[in-house]
Amino acid sequence: MLYSEGWQGRKKDTGALTLALVSCLFFLSGCHEEATHANRNLSLQSFSDLKVDEYALNAQLFKESLGRICRSDTTAFFATVHTKQYYESGRPLLWVSYDGVDSRADSLLAVLRRQLPAMGFSLKAFGVERIADDMERLRHLRFDRKNPVSTVAARIEYNLTKAYMRYVVGQRFGFVNPGYVLNHYDASAIDSTGKTTAYRRLFDIKIERPGQAFFDQALHQMATADGLCRYMESLLPTDSLYLRLLQLLPSSSGVRRKKLLVNMERCRWHDLQTVTSDDKYVVVNIPAFHLWAVSPDTVVDMRVACGAVKTKTPLLSSKITHMEVNPEWVIPMSIVSSDVARHAGDTSYFARHRYYIVERKSGSRISPRHVTTNMLLSGNYRVAQQGGAGNSLGRIIFRFPNNFSVFLHDTSSPGAFGRDNRGVSHGCVRVQRPFDLAVFLMEKDPDEWLLDKLRISMGMKPETEEGQSFLDGLDPAAPAPRLVKSLQLSTRVPLFIKYNTIYLTPDGQLQYYPDVYGYDVALGEALKPLIDQ
Repeated sequence: MLYSEGWQGRKKDTGALTLALVSCLFFLSGCHEEATHANRNLSLQSFSDLKVDEYALNAQLFKESLGRICRSDTTAFFATVHTKQYYESGRPLLWVSYDGVDSRADSLLAVLRRQLPAMGFSLKAFGVERIADDMERLRHLRFDRKNPVSTVAARIEYNLTKAYMRYVVGQRFGFVNPGYVLNHYDASAIDSTGKTTAYRRLFDIKIERPGQAFFDQALHQMATADGLCRYMESLLPTDSLYLRLLQLLPSSSGVRRKKLLVNMERCRWHDLQTVTSDDKYVVVNIPAFHLWAVSPDTVVDMRVACGAVKTKTPLLSSKITHMEVNPEWVIPMSIVSSDVARHAGDTSYFARHRYYIVERKSGSRISPRHVTTNMLLSGNYRVAQQGGAGNSLGRIIFRFPNNFSVFLHDTSSPGAFGRDNRGVSHGCVRVQRPFDLAVFLMEKDPDEWLLDKLRISMGMKPETEEGQSFLDGLDPAAPAPRLVKSLQLSTRVPLFIKYNTIYLTPDGQLQYYPDVYGYDVALGEALKPLIDQ
């Protein structure tokens, strides 16, 4: 290898080491087709008498050129950063040596020329034609003062690695980091100059990201031309949705094409939380305003209402741990500030909404008559709504760990489910058929009396004789019984809250949805440098 090994002993040799690289360049049109070259048997010695500076391959000039290329590359892709780190740390060269440019380079270019247009990406974005031009320059000895051999060879080395890494990282992990794009999308604080100083966190899905082990593997897999090709092919997404969108891409254009590309990119992101064909799980797709609860033998689906544009439901994955029946609603401080605090002292308002106030420090209830707006805004008091009929969370809530205090829950305002755009909440997800979801989450074949106790606790009519007899024995004037307060799940059920504007439903239907939060636009801008315009 050039400056890392074989050239180090020749650094002081200022003689003209000619570009006999051309003598050993291979010509491959693909991974398995080798073309002959008239000068294939030439060696560096064949050009040893040439003394023109532009043709003298010099280790120090090569190293300096490679350093300049690294410093001048300011693109923010993860693969670019790793490529720069690789060369700046003095690692061995991968493509260029005294014997020329390795045959794997043509194999790489062949794969890129075939795959990139098929997936809607630009050859230019991966530097394919620039690399090919520089390789032709080597082959035909077309050097000048702006393009001496050392600079051309350094460009080939760097750009081949960058193109390879960009491709394999993108296909395996995604070409765009959704955490960065979406968590720099919605401003939450702006200073006096109009500059955004903080953003709302909108993406909290733990997706797979490339680490050193992946890069080591990628380098290992490119040891041979065939190995490189097989590895690149193995990284092609096999997701059913991706394959459907890939088929539609050649016949699409304009806005539709961009929608396909953005949703294909989403298919490249891999959630660290996975499920198997034997698992049950719940998925909420925000643009669809729909929930699917899927198990090996059934699918329960229903409408949902999600966060409004100003109070977006975050994208996350978690596991549902338990259900609370007739939950109390601890009102978020944002809602206290915007809706409740101004009613301080109005006892009828608090009674009408069944709100109560608790001093956080002492845990004592405080009469609404004795609080002021400033007291409620101080954060020293908690405002909550009593559970039961009319509670904003409805009669049941589905709890799961998350960083936003958002949950799936019933609602006392079911009218929203009749709307097309159901972006109405402060961030939680309201479900249309909460009892059906609760039954789905339970163990298979739950006890009928347990189901009736749950119905009675939720204010529903019982369906068994035992349940009806129980109600008949109650005093009609007595408060509604609450036979079930909480249900723990013996097996936690994975939950995915995602955002796909094209989605393959569990029954195999490809559905299109509006970009309600504008995420397609944001991701499209991030993908724009790669897209074949």
